[in-house]
Formats: sequence, C-alpha cells, structure tokens
Amino acid sequence: MTQTPAEASPKARIVWINGALVPEDEARISPFDHGWLVGDAVFETLVIVRGMPFAARRHLERLAYSAEHLGVTVPDADVLREAMVAVAAANGLQEGRLRVTISSGTGPLGSSRGDSPPTATVAATPQAPWPATVAVATVDWTINERSPLAGLKTVSYGANVRALADAKTAGASEAIFANTQGQLCEGTGSNVFLAHNGQLITPTLASGCLAGVTRQLVIELTGAVERDVPLEALTEAEEAFLTSTTRDVHPIHAVDGHPLPAAPGPHTQAAAQAFAHLKATQIDP
Repeated sequence: MTQTPAEASPKARIVWINGALVPEDEARISPFDHGWLVGDAVFETLVIVRGMPFAARRHLERLAYSAEHLGVTVPDADVLREAMVAVAAANGLQEGRLRVTISSGTGPLGSSRGDSPPTATVAATPQAPWPATVAVATVDWTINERSPLAGLKTVSYGANVRALADAKTAGASEAIFANTQGQLCEGTGSNVFLAHNGQLITPTLASGCLAGVTRQLVIELTGAVERDVPLEALTEAEEAFLTSTTRDVHPIHAVDGHPLPAAPGPHTQAAAQAFAHLKATQIDP
C-alpha cells in the first residue's frame, strides 16, 4: 500500500519511492544504485490528464517489455498505477508530466549486477507547453538497430542528450537520427511521421526506433503506413510531424533549416484533431 508522508512542506514536491510517498528532499537513492552507475534502468514518461495518467495500460505494458528484455524486475502494474495517481494527487496536478523509473537496484562499481531488490520511483512535474510548430535537425550519429537496447526504453540517454544539444546549437529543438543503414529512425524523445505522395508514413520498428505509445495511437487513428525510408526523405516530405507523450502531434516546419511546404499540412491536422478528441474522451485508450 502507498504510505502518506506524516509531514511535508506545502511547496515540497512529493515523490514515490519503493512504496512510500515522501517529500523530494527526503527521497534517498544509494550512490551504488546501478541505474546511477551504469544506466541499468528502464523508465516511462506519461502525461497527467484530468488528474489521471493517460494511456497507463500501454505505458505499463511497454515498461514491462523493456524490463523483461533488460533483465530488471518491476513492481506489479497495479502498484505502479496506484503510485502514479497518488503522486499526481499529492502534487495537486490535474495536468502535467509523470516519470516512472525502475533500476536493477544496488550493485558493484561495474557492469555486473548485485542481488538487491530493484529501486522504483515515480515523480511528477507541470508540463510546459510546446511551441505551435518545431524545427528539427538531423545529426551524424546513428541509432544501432542491432543494439541489445534497440526498442527498449532505458535510461541510457547520453547519446540523446548530446544530439539534442547539437540540434539546439543549430537552431532546432529536436534532433533526428538515422539508423546504421541510413534510414530515418527517430528523434531524441519522439517518433517521426511524414507525408509523401499523399501517404502518411512512419519508420518501422525494425529501424531501431522506440515503439512510442503516441506513435501507435496515431497509426491506429490515421491508418499511417509503417515503412522504412532514407533519412533524406524527411527533408523532401510534403509535411511531417513528431509524436511523443508530451508533444502529442507536433508539426515540423523546418528540417536542417529548410522549410517544409506545410506546417501543419492536412495529414498533420487530421492526426492532431483525432488525437485531441481521443485524449478528451478517454483516459486509458
């Protein structure tokens, strides 16, 4: 059961850690935790909609998938769902951002794991609005579609941090990766859709991209086709957009400084309207 803290400052952020709600400044994670030491952890980001985690079932299923393939044990889905609701309520958030992180627990100062129980945390913050459209920049680094982490949502985001910083230096607010075959893959925290010859396309999961929850919902809502295309197809697109938990459907107006013909174009507008309706009428689609 989730425990309620006896005392907390009205301004203190409340987090959930290993079954207990505590003020942020009382949360303790060991410096020997393997998530901190070597990135041996999985996570999910969700949005809070009307005080509840949106699409929680899909996110928890993906968390379980990532954890199984990384070899990390996660708490029961009902425990995590209860924790997310409790954290949103404790922080007074009707709308916002949730983060669930599960590490393998404490371990040696190296890649070998220990035998401790996992460390599980849930935190929440308000979510700042995104601009109406976004510029993106492609980067020279690639996603290894044959990596043991391909398709898993782990905390090993160092490459994403570096690529995003590079994109921001170039005047963009998202970086776009190709895979090792030169195919369009994904952003640092988003999936990519583009329209070509009147058809809405997104890279296949075989490209190495993450199986985004918003990506899958948009495919279901629009009938978008999964197809691998070269990275250059993004610059040549009639229109394009990003999807992510916090972005929803986010139109792209420029790629590497080159404007796209429409932002948002008709495919983007239709996807955004369909997703907004889904979000307004369902909490766990």
